[in-house]
Amino acid sequence: MKSRLLMNTILVLVVIGLLSVSSPSYAQGALNKLGRGIVNTLTGWLEIPKGIVDESKANNVFTGLTVGTIKGLGLGLVRTGAGIYEALTFPFPIPEGYAPIVKPEFVYSNEK
Repeated sequence: MKSRLLMNTILVLVVIGLLSVSSPSYAQGALNKLGRGIVNTLTGWLEIPKGIVDESKANNVFTGLTVGTIKGLGLGLVRTGAGIYEALTFPFPIPEGYAPIVKPEFVYSNEK
């Protein structure tokens, strides 16, 4: 019982020590990357209706339903894969500075 209490105390002290040494920018960047990865993993499929709407506005409804669906499916797979990658690699600053892999950062972002 005493050895278990000692091990738990050591573990808590190690965790507190690691947290106190890490810089705030690292934690914020890593957590942002994790959040972005989770969001893109769960919302990657929204690229399909977005592709249909965008292509319909640019051309016509038939093109939107055909070409837009195909483009949206491809972009959705890319976004979902990037989301999984970012969620799994969130502790590491890859790419540099935790930059997003896909642009825009989220499906319905206004940024290009």
